[in-house]
Amino acid sequence: MEADGSWPIVWARARGVNVWDVEGRKYLDLTAAFGVAAAGHANLRVVRAGQRQMAALPHAMGDVHPHPLKARLARELSRLTFERWHKLYNVSINYQLHPHERAPEQQGKTIFCNSGFEAVEAALKTAMLATGKRGVIAFEGGYHGLGYGALNATHREQFRAPFRSQLGGFGHFLPFPDGTEKLRNLKTAMEKLFRRTPIGAVLVEPIQARGGIRVPPTGFLQLLRQVCDQHGALLILDEIYTGFGRTGKWFACEHSHVMPDLICLGKALTGGFPLSACVGRAAVMDRAWPPSNGEAIHTSTFLGHPVGCAMALANFEEIRRLKLIPHSARLGKWLVAELLQVQRSKLKVTCRARGVGLMAGLELLRPDGSPGTAETLGVIKRLLHRGFVFLPEGEHGNIIGFTPPLTVTREQLTRALVALREELAALQ
Repeated sequence: MEADGSWPIVWARARGVNVWDVEGRKYLDLTAAFGVAAAGHANLRVVRAGQRQMAALPHAMGDVHPHPLKARLARELSRLTFERWHKLYNVSINYQLHPHERAPEQQGKTIFCNSGFEAVEAALKTAMLATGKRGVIAFEGGYHGLGYGALNATHREQFRAPFRSQLGGFGHFLPFPDGTEKLRNLKTAMEKLFRRTPIGAVLVEPIQARGGIRVPPTGFLQLLRQVCDQHGALLILDEIYTGFGRTGKWFACEHSHVMPDLICLGKALTGGFPLSACVGRAAVMDRAWPPSNGEAIHTSTFLGHPVGCAMALANFEEIRRLKLIPHSARLGKWLVAELLQVQRSKLKVTCRARGVGLMAGLELLRPDGSPGTAETLGVIKRLLHRGFVFLPEGEHGNIIGFTPPLTVTREQLTRALVALREELAALQ
């Protein structure tokens, strides 16, 4: 908090791409509140679905006495993921199966959770049960949440250091690649890890969000899929930030035509209600989770909350009705091109632009090549005073992130870019 009260603002309400603070000031939100408001803040159809469900049934009994919307949402998530991918890629993936298993079904099964890190931990549990191997390969710069399980795979030291003595230590970190040469090095490093320790899963974000909008080279996910198949490990994709149209596809893995074993979803799933999901191939889920003989070995009080399920189903309809995914692809291509123009400008800082769809970033570096952390935070705070909400990303907080609601227009982004250029030009 700033001593003069200029940071943070206190949100009072939001609608579409705008938020208002408690003083009534209006802002253009370039964050979608951590990527949550894909179909716009307080989307009327999504809100009304939640209100109707709240009035009818605000709570059920999780995995004991469920409610029908939980099944409907699980069915829809299966259609959106594994069923659609099998049709989209028109391939039959030859996964390694235990002798007692049937061929993998072209369906997904879902474990519902409340927040993103819980979906990651459900995936980690699934991998442990399915493979019997505790080791997990994760990547430098990766952010998978801050619960004790997920923290084993979240790389940033500031999050891990205070709790290191209590962590399980099953995560093994490798560099997140930024070029073809790094891919070759990565394959060698992965093979060494598989030979040295029992690895049951590889956990990765297709594009690192909190890590600084880091886009890996072509072939990255394909390499991970290949290595996992060779060693009988599960490929877990953390699409909590990238899911539901953010990158111009339903899911970022579709840019690579790679099908995971497990996918973790959250943030934009409901448009604002706490709900997340771990969706896995049916054969993997059936192998990992035996039929319950009383107490379920993984559950929670608010598992598959009926209000969240109602909002998620309405949210999917809005994403389709408003054609937000092709809009994200088109507008995102334009946005990255505009940021590349900023990169070519003569400024006191060096700028580096990157992104896919409406997930873009502008990295600020000082003349000596060090991260421009203070400059980035200064620009973001001055833009806030001008009515634009941005967030810094990356380990050093020197990337200005663009993750607006997918309903944003070119005109609105243009206003934000004009203000950004002015603030960058004014840096001393």
